[in-house]
Amino acid sequence: MDKQEAKIRIEELREVLRENSRRYYVLNAPTMSDFDFDMLMHELEDLEAEWPEFKTSDSPTQRVGSDLKTGFVQRPHRYPMLSLTNTYSIEEVEEFSARAEKTLESDFSYCCELKFDGTAISLSYHNGRLYRALTRGDGIKGDDITENAKSISNIPKQLHGDYPQEFEIRGEVLMPYEAFDSLNAEREANEEAPFANPRNAASGSLKLLNPKEVARRGLICTLYSIPPQSGLDFVSHDQAMQAADSWGLPVSKERRLAKDISEIKNYIDYWDKERK
Repeated sequence: MDKQEAKIRIEELREVLRENSRRYYVLNAPTMSDFDFDMLMHELEDLEAEWPEFKTSDSPTQRVGSDLKTGFVQRPHRYPMLSLTNTYSIEEVEEFSARAEKTLESDFSYCCELKFDGTAISLSYHNGRLYRALTRGDGIKGDDITENAKSISNIPKQLHGDYPQEFEIRGEVLMPYEAFDSLNAEREANEEAPFANPRNAASGSLKLLNPKEVARRGLICTLYSIPPQSGLDFVSHDQAMQAADSWGLPVSKERRLAKDISEIKNYIDYWDKERK
């Protein structure tokens, strides 16, 4: 590929990715699978790395998809809320493990968790009470959906135990398949278009302006990250999740520690079969 061909392909990829990002985050009506989207994004990243003169600040590789919506107050995140890096290749996991073993000088373990296909949420607690819930938005600011979050059955409004005075925890809001099938059956009976998948149904439900209707949609939440910038005294991610669990917060029960790449592979292989 010569320089002109690279420039044309880069523009093509940007146009496709921007449109599909809009459909995914704003319209909740994607026309492309996550896998296909990620493959195109990787192709664009590779081309921009090979041809840095074509890299721009407004490229999809430099921006987080935005789910900001009118009708909600937008508030800044205390810490940027960025996308998680993903991979579809065990070889990339092996490379990550090799880098970690080469770089880290002390003993360490890996914390393995399931990746849920939901919509990102940030919860903030003060003196044990939920006082703010934000969507990821554009990563810098998010929609304030506090009242809707309070209507989700497994998000506690009041914590218990020895919790910090103030902290933030992040995770995903999900729609279980049973609730998804029920919602789509109801929509079809009302001659409304069904949701394409549970992720989009969860995102659309979380952005409703009526918290009572949100409560009726059967959403649940799974939390997986306390930002390290919070300054809480945890020696590991697993310890942080154990603490969150003790405060009554919904964290993954399928979390496992792995001491090396072989145990990581065992975890992946187990859930690759079990999740079906």
